[in-house]
Amino acid sequence: MIVVTAVAVTAFVAIYLIGRAASPGELSETAKQAATEAGCGPLGRPAASAPGGQHLAEGQTTTYPDTPATSGTHAPSPLPLTPRVYTEPVDETQAVHTLEHGSVIVYYRPTGDGGVSPEVIQRLSTVVAGQPATYLIPYPTLPDGQGLAFTAWNQRMFCPPDTTPNDAAAITEGFSQAFACTTNSPEPKNGDGC
Repeated sequence: MIVVTAVAVTAFVAIYLIGRAASPGELSETAKQAATEAGCGPLGRPAASAPGGQHLAEGQTTTYPDTPATSGTHAPSPLPLTPRVYTEPVDETQAVHTLEHGSVIVYYRPTGDGGVSPEVIQRLSTVVAGQPATYLIPYPTLPDGQGLAFTAWNQRMFCPPDTTPNDAAAITEGFSQAFACTTNSPEPKNGDGC
């Protein structure tokens, strides 16, 4: 009986540890250095409180006090799991739901609109494909002077439009490793690849 109980307890602990989401980390030193070189702003937590699970009714809309939004009331459905690289803006309420699921979204101001270079977009398209639960989405109305916004649930960092492809890639990898599929979000195991 003791052996059976010990095996059951061991199995429960193993399943719990495997199924549990990791704690959020810090940006890697490589990502921090790239952000400094690029002239990015600090990593911020836009909301004083960011509870999850606040869904809009079907067809209902909302406006967010900060954009791109990183938390708040959101659509009942997240973005689809694919594609993860978009060429057109998405419904922001769905994007917020996707962040609630433990995903990271890298928003960019399109080229020719005071945005990032085509080389940055191309490089990030490749990088996000190799990271779990990470999306690349255009956001033409990023605040003036900003070319990139790295977002996770209630986490955001802006970078200027002249960020190099190498710096943008290093920041994306570091941001994803720090926040994707972690307990930073209310539902961390629901993102693609979590």
